[in-house]
Amino acid sequence: MRVRLAMAAAALVVTGAACSQSPPMVTGRELYGRHCASCHGEAADGNGPVAASLRRRPSDLRTIARRHGGRFDEAYVMSVVDGRRLVAEHGPREMPVWGAVFEEQSSKSGYAGYASLLHSRALADYVRTLQAK
Repeated sequence: MRVRLAMAAAALVVTGAACSQSPPMVTGRELYGRHCASCHGEAADGNGPVAASLRRRPSDLRTIARRHGGRFDEAYVMSVVDGRRLVAEHGPREMPVWGAVFEEQSSKSGYAGYASLLHSRALADYVRTLQAK
């Protein structure tokens, strides 16, 4: 019995050490600042510093719910973020820009697809908080 308890305790210590060494999860706000704000703006109003140089003005992300009948369509937002929905300014469909970027950034983790999904979800959750009332 003591041997089993010792082995269980050792397993917990090893697992805890491995978990503490994993990189911290980035927040939706941080991802937005890093990947979206240059075009969509810090206020998500479509007036980022790069917006003036684009042929088509970036969307006002604060009005997504209004444009979808008062409902924030999370699946729609995530499909735009990860590249499943074509947005010309985000790049061609063959290379879903943010989904591919998130996977590449997480490629050494062994869970790149999952990390990419979590990043897309974090961004969608953050954009939900920006919706105009």
